[in-house]
This record gives sequence, C-alpha cells and structure tokens, in this order.
Amino acid sequence: MSIKRELVLKAFHNEKTDRIPVGFWFHFLEGDEFNATLQRPELLQKNLEGHQRFKEAFDPDFVKIMTDGLFYLPYDFSGVKTAEDLKKLEVLSEDHPFFGKNEELVKGVREIFGEDTLLFINEFSPFNQLLAGLAVAGNRPQGLKRLRTFLEQDGEAVAYALDVLAESLNILTRRVVKPGLADGIYLSVNNPNRMIPAQIYSAFVAPSEVKVLETANTVSPDNILHICGYAGNKNILSVYQDYPAEVVNWAVHAENLGLAEGKKFFGGKAVIGGFDNVKEGLLYSGTRQEIEAYVEKLLAEAGREGVIIGADCTVPSDIDIERLQWVREKAAEA
Repeated sequence: MSIKRELVLKAFHNEKTDRIPVGFWFHFLEGDEFNATLQRPELLQKNLEGHQRFKEAFDPDFVKIMTDGLFYLPYDFSGVKTAEDLKKLEVLSEDHPFFGKNEELVKGVREIFGEDTLLFINEFSPFNQLLAGLAVAGNRPQGLKRLRTFLEQDGEAVAYALDVLAESLNILTRRVVKPGLADGIYLSVNNPNRMIPAQIYSAFVAPSEVKVLETANTVSPDNILHICGYAGNKNILSVYQDYPAEVVNWAVHAENLGLAEGKKFFGGKAVIGGFDNVKEGLLYSGTRQEIEAYVEKLLAEAGREGVIIGADCTVPSDIDIERLQWVREKAAEA
C-alpha cells in the first residue's frame, strides 16, 4: 500500500499514524458554472485544470473530488407546485449523460493524483438536491420554505421524492466508486439553521440519506459524512449521530462542538476538521504563529488517533496555499 493511502486509512480506522493527515479543499468553478457542465462541456476540463493546480501546489493527503459543474442531479422541478407533484419524479436512466460526465471527471482526477491518493466524490444529499431544485432562481430560503410547506402538506410524498433522488445518487455511486476511480463518497447533508424539526427530519428526510450511505458502504468501507454548516448554518447534530459513515466532518465553529467532544458524540468515529472556513477566520487571515499554535491546541485536545485536521467546510478559493502547508508541517511535527 502506498504511503499516503496507508496514512489516511489508518487515521480513518483510528490507528496510530506517523503524522496527522490534513484535508482541505476549495472550488475550481464559480457562480453559474456550478451546475452547467452538461450544457457547457468545456467546464469539465476547467475543473480538472483546477485539480491539477491543487496537486502541483499542495499535493493533498487525500482529495474530496470537487464536482463543480455537476453539483446536482439533472431534474426539472419547474412543474412541481404541490407535494403531490413530487410523486411524479422517477429515477434517472443509468445511461443518462450526467453519470458519464461524472465518471469522466473522476477518471481525470485519478489520472492527476495517481493511485497514491484516496479520492472521495462529493455528493449532495437527496434533501439538498430537492432543496436546490425548489429554489427558483437560486433563492435557497424560498426553496426551503417551499420544502417545509410540502412536508406539512404530505410528508410521505416528500419522502418518496427523496427516495427517488437517493436511487439516482446510488447509480452515481456504483458508477464511480470502484478500483481505479473513487475510493468512496463524501456525502454532504444539512438542515439549514435547524429549520426542519428533528422529528420530521428523522421521519421523512433521514431515511434517504442513510440509504445513500448504506449503498456506498456496499462498494467501499471508507465513506465520509459532511454535516454542512456553511455560512454559519447550524444543524440538529443528533439526527446524524448514528449515520453509517466511517468518518465525520462537521462545522466545529458553527456548531460549537470541538473535535474531541465531537469524536465522543459520534461514537468514536474518525473526525475531520478544526479550522473555520471564512475569510475573517484564522486559517485565511491569521499569522503563521497563530495557525501553528491552533494546530497544537487541536491535537492536545483531540489526540492523535482518528483525527484529520481540516476545516468546517470548503475554504475560500483564493486562500494562500502556503497557509495549508503551515498546517500540514505543524501537524507533522506535533
């Protein structure tokens, strides 16, 4: 087994490592490009060029494949006016171009990083897929409001739609998580600002997310759960406490739950995180001395086993890569 691959897998499995792995990532596309690769195929190459630059500048310990350009499943939600309309959704055909483009992306990223680096493809949960689809003109608060209304109208209809979306994601997982391609999935879940009550979320939303993870576990034992707290959004963490993922990443700063406490909260699973991901924060704006001191603090509190230093979420695209190097160098010394 290669050195970096072995290092990260040992951390995932709560085994002793020669040094602490570090994992950061940022976007390579922007704005209206995030979901446009099927209409603008040249964006796939632009995304791959971003991964190539990241390899050359940082050579990360492991990679979250940034699915920029292919963010969301290609469903048309424009005809969805009521919860009942959600029952018309169908699982995508396995020969849909969306899956082929994702496979092309993963193959390209594997060629860039080689077999030495573990790759995890980003997948947005069925809930996030539906939320994005219901957000007319990108208005996510409006989309969340519509989704809450649909849950009140007919929770079973929403659960049906989420299950369909989960099945489509499962086609993607089986297509790209295999030898020579991706090593697992990085499933992004969230309940923005705790807008959906825990009981409702657990009854109608969680089953689809668990289904995606369970399918991923049939093709790889190594899958990551990301509980997204982007822009300070808080979640009801207890909902995700028993999700079947090997590694958990959450927004330490948004949720006010440190790595050590979170490791206990999630049953001793390996954890990723520690730094914030905002431009006003330490990683982006702090001095080298401040960043190094924070690395020491993190490891003093969380220990050395089953800990990967990273951030709450995706870091700003214009971050100075040298700052990520400071973290990795200090983590290697600690």
